[in-house]
Amino acid sequence: MHKATPNPPEPETDPKKLQEATDRALDYYLNPKQAKSENKPSPGQLFALIEGIDTESLLANLSETLASADAMISDLAFDLEGSRRQVALGILQLIELSGLLANRMLDSVNPQP
Repeated sequence: MHKATPNPPEPETDPKKLQEATDRALDYYLNPKQAKSENKPSPGQLFALIEGIDTESLLANLSETLASADAMISDLAFDLEGSRRQVALGILQLIELSGLLANRMLDSVNPQP
């Protein structure tokens, strides 16, 4: 009787190669390599946030930063005239709205009685 398909290849029986393949498979699943940090700052980046800062601290700092920007642009806007003053007041309004949003979020994270 004639066979339509050839015989399969002989299995690998070299114990050294089998052990290497077993070690690779076990290491792949049981000892995964640590992923490289993708958050490395670029060479031109001056500021970066450290990992693990809680949300309340981030929101509190955001609120304080917006309050400082509000004070600076308010002082500047009242020294300007014409369309430049209108631009500064528009920026002031955006900063104030952002501050309201940040403070509302801060209140929801840490409710005050």
